[in-house]
Amino acid sequence: MRIGLMVGSDKERARADRLGGLIADAVAAENAGFTAFWIPQVPGYLDAMTAATLIGQATDRIEIGTAVVPIQTRHPLIMAQQALTTQIACGGRFTLGIGPSHHWIVHGQLGLDYERPARLVGDYLDVLAASFAGPGTVDVDNDSYRVHSPVDVTDSYDVPILLSALGPTMLRLAGERAGGTVLWMADERAIRDHVVPRISEAAARGGRRAPRIVAGVPVALCANDEADDARAYASDVLGHADFSPNYVRLLEHGDAQDVGDTMAAGDESAILARLRRYRDAGATELAARIVPLGKDATQRTESRRRTHEFLSSLCPAL
Repeated sequence: MRIGLMVGSDKERARADRLGGLIADAVAAENAGFTAFWIPQVPGYLDAMTAATLIGQATDRIEIGTAVVPIQTRHPLIMAQQALTTQIACGGRFTLGIGPSHHWIVHGQLGLDYERPARLVGDYLDVLAASFAGPGTVDVDNDSYRVHSPVDVTDSYDVPILLSALGPTMLRLAGERAGGTVLWMADERAIRDHVVPRISEAAARGGRRAPRIVAGVPVALCANDEADDARAYASDVLGHADFSPNYVRLLEHGDAQDVGDTMAAGDESAILARLRRYRDAGATELAARIVPLGKDATQRTESRRRTHEFLSSLCPAL
């Protein structure tokens, strides 16, 4: 299981320092031996793909991925142009993670339709596949898009696609038509019994290679008797599952009841044991989301440093 880092919005930093700090974090992750650096598209925060482009110019080896960009916010042809441009900036190290997001974001915040999101993903992939096939004309007519447009960005790079696949239909699409999935709130049993069988069968049926299964897992190094408090804190700061019915349905396939229950927390041996369980369940890669603990910024900075150093000691693979 390869070990990467997943980041989120950083409210500890002043707004003026956030982009530069994010780039510095990616450089530090590369120097520490992590295999990937995953950036979510957080509502109202830094744009993930712009940040990926800049990180690509500041790094040399690490994979840079979005985890994930909601598809409703960008026409698929525009997404393809931006992704191909980002891929050039990253020298072929960029992976496009996309998904249909959640009703409370797409409809509640943006005022867009959130009807039959999985079908929209399939139609969206039609356009991306044609756009990533190489320079030429994209001609796609399906239920959602009518695209007849040139794409002339690069003939050097393709763009790998991962989907935020939680339910059976999305897992089928991730296996048959993408390179795999980026997960969040999936514990070991959900991965072993729900994700792996469905996505693997779909990939085999589509004649594709074994899918990537990137498990987003919160991590905090602390004393074992502090682990329960760390899990409760993670659920508070990372967003409770009950905000998103998609996550609630995913949790029904596992033992976790909230995001904190998916967390690797405790001392080094406890964290290592939990990460090994994710590996043994079928996760091919870890996207570790460090959750710093402490009563003030100084304590949280030190907590982040300790957890980062321990995870780095496990790199590049567990």
